[in-house]
This record gives sequence, structure tokens and C-alpha cells, in this order.
Amino acid sequence: MNTPAPKISADLPRIRQLDEAAINRIAAGEVVERPASAVKELMENALDAGAGRIEITIADGGKTLIRVADDGCGIAPEDLPLALARHATSKIDGSDLLDIHSFGFRGEALPSLGAVGRLTIASRAPGREGAEISVSGGQLGAVKPAARGPGTTVTLRDLFYATPARLKFLRSERAETQAIADTVRRLAMAAPRVAVVLRDVSGGGEGRVSFRAEAETGDLFDALSERLARIMGREFTDNALRIEAEREGLHLSGLAALPTYSRGAAVAQYLFVNGRPVRDRMLTAALRAGYQDVLARDRHPAAALFIDCDPHLVDVNVHPAKSEVRFRDPGLARGLVVSALRHALAGAGHRASSTVAGATLGAFRAPAHAQPYQMDRPSPQARNIAYQAQAPGFAEMADSWSGRIEAAPLAEETPATALPLGAARAQIHENYIIAQTETGMVIVDQHAAHERLVYERLKAQAEGGIAAQALLIPEIVDLPETECALLLEHAGELAALGLGIEPFGAGSLAVRETPAILGEVNAAALLRDILDELRAAGASGTLRARIDAVLSRMACHGSVRSGRRMSGEEMNALLREMERTPLSGQCNHGRPTYVELRLADIERLFGRS
Repeated sequence: MNTPAPKISADLPRIRQLDEAAINRIAAGEVVERPASAVKELMENALDAGAGRIEITIADGGKTLIRVADDGCGIAPEDLPLALARHATSKIDGSDLLDIHSFGFRGEALPSLGAVGRLTIASRAPGREGAEISVSGGQLGAVKPAARGPGTTVTLRDLFYATPARLKFLRSERAETQAIADTVRRLAMAAPRVAVVLRDVSGGGEGRVSFRAEAETGDLFDALSERLARIMGREFTDNALRIEAEREGLHLSGLAALPTYSRGAAVAQYLFVNGRPVRDRMLTAALRAGYQDVLARDRHPAAALFIDCDPHLVDVNVHPAKSEVRFRDPGLARGLVVSALRHALAGAGHRASSTVAGATLGAFRAPAHAQPYQMDRPSPQARNIAYQAQAPGFAEMADSWSGRIEAAPLAEETPATALPLGAARAQIHENYIIAQTETGMVIVDQHAAHERLVYERLKAQAEGGIAAQALLIPEIVDLPETECALLLEHAGELAALGLGIEPFGAGSLAVRETPAILGEVNAAALLRDILDELRAAGASGTLRARIDAVLSRMACHGSVRSGRRMSGEEMNALLREMERTPLSGQCNHGRPTYVELRLADIERLFGRS
């Protein structure tokens, strides 16, 4: 049955040149997907112009109004028509498309916006008169005088009025407003020394300010920390680790949260390359890999990471939206992120996030009738006298207590409480250790804490190399030749983890060894999992993750069980080892191993203020 091709007419198709308006509308579809895209392009232009303050005004989710005003260098009147021409830009000369030092460089944003909406640019350069120009649906108007201070104001009204079909694909006003706010926050993070204000004037009037970030001062890292605290919250910066690493021309900096300060979704992950916000799968996978064995599968890390490098080492011209990048050496970038995160987390030692203590205090309930009162805190000598006086009465109650109490501290023992996790004082319900510190108390989950300690010990032993189990009969796995070649490129790394592979003719691999610790292995499924990760992230942590999972299970079975009674010496030994062991603030599944409560907070629970 001969069915005519539905897209080809019976007559010979003719090739025709599209008019400029159609070309601009097609280009606008790539550059301007939604109102947030327009805000992004205009804010980037303002930053490229050296603005110290940027004010964004929107209405109806950006559908009816987007206005971006800055105090940057401005545009000369005679250059205004050229600014609305396609591929006209002041940021590059076209001789080297890798030498990009600005946000914008393609010269597409303004003509694209003018093709699908009503655009007006009012600008004044230093020492020049102010001027403005308008374009509506691609129809350019004349340059006219305008009164304004130095800088540029770009006003976009009725976005997509010239392409009504695009309007149907926009989401609700609330969703579009949230997308704009997210875009503004990301760019505000990239420029901590620039003041940014977002105002929503939906419904008329002055509207309301939905986001404000004044210019930060101090050195670059202090300014960045303050900006991140303003945007991501002070809790994030209080519970984040400073990241600083460099390798072969790539410099990584930023903040990454402790594992116990994790999120239920990947909503607090911000990645920047040469100051440009990006959404890059390889970098996102590297961020996840850095937290590989300290987070549960359903938890996500929070971080703001900045990679800076020579522009020739990264290609930002992958897509017109410039949200994707391609590194010349993706393995180098991935390795830098993973190693820097793991080094910082290991350096944090036993530290856990303060939000754990906050949640614990929130779970306590003080009697509703409790009245605050003042009291003096007794001296150690007075406490010892009181202990001796009260001892007989407490001894009579000992049999009915559910917890085991250590001997009262003597004066010479008190320095033990100066240690980070303090001195053990009790074990309750045969699972929780109560320790006293100088500023409060610590509650330790003995099983979770010891599980992490055993796990780290097993990992250290495995660092010398994973023992391999030779297969009596090699397993032959058939794969496409390109995938075989990709795996063989990483054969050395896989061999170090106990997986030995060799070529076996065209399109096949022979698996001769598997990691002994994994036991019986489905080699074909394992290789396909590794291939999936290699394609997605440029490197594979699948085998390492499986080995770590086995070590984690071994640690769980080999650790102190809940219900085991521990002596005071054992409890203190556990606390001291936690202080020496990296990542001991959370168990292998990402849960906290201890909670620290300040004495001042405890006293407030009892009305002592």
C-alpha cells in the first residue's frame, strides 16, 4: 500500500527565504521560553553593563509587564537601533567564541524579545543625552529623546502577544512568578556586590517587594556568605562547610551543608560556572556522589558551588539559553567536586547540624502553667555536697528507674566535660547515652554512632584495594562496540575495585574477576549499571557504591546493638572515638548519631530564664 508522505506535497517543494520577523520569532522560541527567561536575559545584560543596583518589576507573572532598570554603563543613542539587531553585541568581536567573559554574547535576547512582545529601551550613557527606542512585534520605531539618569531601563509588555499560541503553554501566574523569583535569586547569588530588588505590581499601585538583597561588603567569600544567608537562610550558612579546592586550572569554592541538614528534594542546589548559573547533569551527579555514603536515598544535599576557570576550558555556547555547559575535561571537573566535598565532610568530624537540636527542642513540651523564675547556678562544690545529702533518698528509688546512672562527677573529673561530646553520665533504655558538656548535654544513639565508626574502619581497610574473586569460567557479556570501548577505557579503575574485564572479540567483554565482598554478582547487570552512570556523569561510582553498601551492611551487623548495656568506660570510649572519626555526626543512612542541647535551652523548657 502506497501512502503519500503527509509532510510532502505532490508538487516539487520550493526553498524560500523566511522574512526577518519569522526568523526572530523562531529564534525567540529558543531564547525566551517563558517570562523567567526574559528576566534572566535582561538581568544578565544589566550585570554585563557593570550595574551596582538592579530593580526588576513584574505584573501578572511577567505576562503583562517585565521592567528591568539598572545603573550600568548605558547605551549611546546611535547604538540603540543596533542593539535590537540580531547578532549585534558589544561583548565579543567574534574572533574567539571560547573566550567568553560575560553572561551574554550571542546578540539574540533583545531582538527576540522585541519579536514576540512590546519592548522599549530607555538608556543614557555617561556624558550623553538619554534616548529611547521601541519595537513591537518586530516593527522597529524611531529613536526619541528620553529623560533618565545614567543606566538602562528595558520595559517588556504583553509578552508573546505576537505569538498567541505560546501564551497557551504558560503556566499559572503564581507558577510564573515563582520561576521569576528563582531566576532572580540565582543571579543575585552570582553577584553578591550588586543590589537586587524584585517588585510585583500586579493589580496596580506600588505593588510589593518580594525579594530584596542589598549589596554585600567585605572580602569576596564574606560577601558571598552573607548573600547566601539572605537567599538560602541563615540556617544554611550556619550548618554549611566552606569548600575551597583547585586542580589543573579549575577552582572550586562555595558552601555545602552538613549531611544532617538535607532536603527532601533537590531544591537547594545551586551550581555556577564562571559566575553563570547552570543546570548541568554531570555537576549535579558529582554533588550527589560527594554525599554518597552519608545521605539516605530519599534525601538531597544543599549546596552553592562555584567553579571558576579559564573560559577556554569550558564551552558555554551549547544552547542559546546558556544554562548548559561542556567542560573540555569533564572527568577533571567531576573529580574536583567529589573530592572537595568528601574532604570537607571528613574534616567536619563529628559535627552535626544545629537544626537537629532545634527539632529535638521542638518535640519537648513544658507544662502550660509553668512560670519563669530566676535562679543562680550552683558551684561544683555545692553540687557535690547536695549529691551526698540526696544520695540516700535516690538510692531507695534506683530499682524503679528505667535508666542506668553513672557515679556523680567529682571536682577533678569536670575537665572531661570540656571535650566536644563531653563525659558520659547515663544510659537510658539501653540505647541512648547521656553525656554532659560544658555548655549543655549530648544524647547519643549508641547503635547509629558505632555503626558509622565500624563503617569508616572497614572503608579504611578497603582503601588498600578490594580483594577480587577470580571466576572459574569467565562470564561473557555482549554489548555494542562503543559501550565495550567505553568500559575498557575505565578498565584500570574498575580493576582497582576488584572488577576485571577484558575484550572478547567484537562487541563482547569477558568478566574474569568480581569484587569478593559482593559475593555472587550478575556481571551483565553490573556492567550496564556502570555504563548508565558513565554516560550520565562521565565517571562511574556504581561499583564503589555497591561495595560501600556491602560494607555498610557489615558495619550495621557488627556494631553495638540496641538494648546492650554499656559501662561508663565503654560509653566514654565511644564518645572519644566519635570525636576522632570523620562523618561520625550521622550514621550510614544519613540520620544524626547525636543531639546536642544547650543548657540555656533546657532551662527555658523548665521556665528558668
